[in-house]
Amino acid sequence: MEIKKIHIIGIVSSLLIIILSLFLMKTNLFFFIFGIGILVGTFPFVFSVIQETKIATEKEEMFLEFARNLVESVKTGTPVSKSILNIKDKEYGALGENVKKLANQISLGIPFNFALSVFAKDVNNKTISRALTLIGQSEKSGGEIGEILESVAKAVSMSDKLKKERKATISALVVQGYIIFFIFMVIILVMQFKIIPMISGIAGSGAIEGLAGLGGITSGETVQEEVSSSFLYLLLIQGFFSGLTIGKLSEGNIKAGIRHSFTLMAISFLVSAGASLFLG
Repeated sequence: MEIKKIHIIGIVSSLLIIILSLFLMKTNLFFFIFGIGILVGTFPFVFSVIQETKIATEKEEMFLEFARNLVESVKTGTPVSKSILNIKDKEYGALGENVKKLANQISLGIPFNFALSVFAKDVNNKTISRALTLIGQSEKSGGEIGEILESVAKAVSMSDKLKKERKATISALVVQGYIIFFIFMVIILVMQFKIIPMISGIAGSGAIEGLAGLGGITSGETVQEEVSSSFLYLLLIQGFFSGLTIGKLSEGNIKAGIRHSFTLMAISFLVSAGASLFLG
């Protein structure tokens, strides 16, 4: 991933917030402010991943439009290379620059198949790369390029349709995944602020003094602190993997789950640390 201005701003802001938290090290605000600093530093990178995923999806959708326009032009009897030059100025959104680069390479006399390979490398999408490979081989072998292009367009269209149908079908499961996580978080918070203090009170009265002494734990208060920290780590781990799972189910890509992971982990930290700050 290329480091951009927004990443540098995020890192600098994160360091400033972390340094500020050091002045509050002996207060209850330290951990909360420190965590905010980590979130601020992480957010620009997560945002970049989200944007990259969004652009990749848009390119795949626009390639379908590009393929359809190419089919229409080729069916009129225009060679595929000339057809690309004719349609290069049409609106293709995120794919527009790649199409113009392809057309410029063809106009400069660069071999068609080489230009297609560069185009596929720049787009970096499996569906598009397979389609471009098929187009290149068809043009090289001298087959009926119009029919082949039409078949490619239909295949890409079917792939896009299946992805949208799967996303619509899975959307209910995505909502259920969030609901289940929030229920899990509420259970953890109830245990942390209701059940654990009760156990700590029993430990403080000496009823489980022997148990409290295990593993270097010497008091009910320390028991509560140790278990509360473990609960936070549990929420963060659960949020991370739940987000990846939601992304894989909804979009078929673990990378798409990073935004879900970040959202769930951020909510987990803010709620848990905020509750500890005000209720602990």
